[in-house]
Amino acid sequence: MKLFRVAGAVVLSLSMAVTAYAGDAATKLMDGNKRFASGELCKKDLCKEKRDELTKGQHPFATILTCSDSRVSPEILFDQGLGDVFIVRVAGNVVDEIALGSIEYGVEHLHTPLLVILGHQSCGAVKATLELTGEPEGNIGAILKKIQPAVATAKASGKTDSGELLNDAIQQNVRNVYDDIMKNSEIVKELVHEGKLEVVTAEYYLGTGEVKLLDAAKAEHAGHGHEASH
Repeated sequence: MKLFRVAGAVVLSLSMAVTAYAGDAATKLMDGNKRFASGELCKKDLCKEKRDELTKGQHPFATILTCSDSRVSPEILFDQGLGDVFIVRVAGNVVDEIALGSIEYGVEHLHTPLLVILGHQSCGAVKATLELTGEPEGNIGAILKKIQPAVATAKASGKTDSGELLNDAIQQNVRNVYDDIMKNSEIVKELVHEGKLEVVTAEYYLGTGEVKLLDAAKAEHAGHGHEASH
């Protein structure tokens, strides 16, 4: 696997013919993010003809798992229109059986060649987990329990700065979600193994509007056997 840079961020470029579609999808997302960060958004086709066209079916080019945070809207921060991206959103961008089923619908039924796991700066769910004392309660507690391993890993680093600790936990949570998906979704794992799907991890920065990919080498999890290089 090789890497190239689009809009100042690392984007996967895949040498295998099948996975070239994932590279195209990543490029399209990162180009859109560059437009969003610069404030130069494309005009969207929201006319009746477009809506009528979408009643016949959808053909998104990427599936994105991200947080429910109101400041993190993938269609906006990647500057995409109706029908372009298939979104799965839950606080803390964690996954359970329902979220996994939604992801599998996007990557298998809708055939999106790219799955993006998108965390974000200042994630409230991760911050709440960091500040948690005692056992979490209620249904929100189920989310925090999913994030607790990432918080434990971040705290084990020995960092004392609260901002650094939070960002470490956010990024570790994204990595853990990647592992969770690869462990618990045979469909995703098989599609990656067959070269029909790429899974990448990323973080959105609220202040700059930029999305940066994390751990690009993680996409090698299925064993393509190529070394990533920057």
